[in-house]
Amino acid sequence: MEQTVVDAVTLAGSKEAIDLSMMSLFLRAHWVVKAVIIMLVIASIWSWAIIIDKVWRMKRLHKRAVRFEDAFWSGGSLDDLYERIGQRPQDPMAAVFASAMREWRRASAKSSVGRDLGDALRDRIDRVMQITLGREMERLERYMTFLASVGSTAPFIGLFGTVWGIMNSFQAIAVTKQTSLAVVAPGIAEALLATALGLVAAIPAVIGYNKISSELGRYGGRLEAFAGEFSAILSRQMEEGTD
Repeated sequence: MEQTVVDAVTLAGSKEAIDLSMMSLFLRAHWVVKAVIIMLVIASIWSWAIIIDKVWRMKRLHKRAVRFEDAFWSGGSLDDLYERIGQRPQDPMAAVFASAMREWRRASAKSSVGRDLGDALRDRIDRVMQITLGREMERLERYMTFLASVGSTAPFIGLFGTVWGIMNSFQAIAVTKQTSLAVVAPGIAEALLATALGLVAAIPAVIGYNKISSELGRYGGRLEAFAGEFSAILSRQMEEGTD
């Protein structure tokens, strides 16, 4: 009976000694492993913030693009549409339209557009729209490099923490000269925690990067198509004006 009580107390003490909760593992970890864990947690949180912001923004831009295209192709006056948009358009498609209309109005106010001047103006309008399109896409692609970096480097950073944790485990075994679970388990668990956090940070970053890049590619193609169609409309108006 007494032996049973002793065994129970010993088992309870062992369970209490080997606390493998994430917070306990973090607090017991070497400062290098702690730095790796903190870095990966921050990278994961920032990645999720970027993913949520980009997904929400792309949905909003698609809705605004639909509304703008409805207004553009409604048959109304382009000048009236430009006046409604104003000098501060709310989405990239409207910004491309506003930049072209601004250049068109500036040229029309100076003099009548002849055939030679029309060719130069057409090229200038195309260039202005491409510059505006590139600037707007650059804004939308902001922080995408960070997602790609997290997706590609986080597993290796976690692996570095793992290697360091295993080295500490071997040192603990050498110092205590014991290979019991109480000695080996904490260090191995700390090492595996770093690897797990590396994967937790990398997997959403890779998936989010691929998804958002695909959405940005489709949206960029939509802007390119609109710029081409609007350039054709302005070119047709120039030809009608010179006839």
